[in-house]
Amino acid sequence: MQYPAPHLNAHHIQGICGMEWLIWTGAAVSLAGLLGLFWCIFRVWSAKRAGMDDEALRAVMRKIVPINMGALLLSVFGLVMVLIGVMLG
Repeated sequence: MQYPAPHLNAHHIQGICGMEWLIWTGAAVSLAGLLGLFWCIFRVWSAKRAGMDDEALRAVMRKIVPINMGALLLSVFGLVMVLIGVMLG
C-alpha cells in the first residue's frame, strides 16, 4: 500500500510549521521561570548558610516570596503555551 506524499508548504520549507513557534516560545518562557525558581532557591539557601538571625532571615524571605511566585507563574504560562501549541499544531 502506498501512502500519499506529505503536503509541504512554505512554512515547512522554512523550518517552522503550524504552532511550532508557540511551542518553542513557551519552552523559553518556562525555562525563564525555572531559572527564576532556581535563583530564589539559591538566595534563600545562601541566606540560611550566612547564619542570619531569625528576623533577618524572615526579611529575606519576605523579599523572595513574591519573586518566587512570579517565577512559578511564568513557568506555568510557558507550559500552557506549549500545551496549546501541541494541541493546535
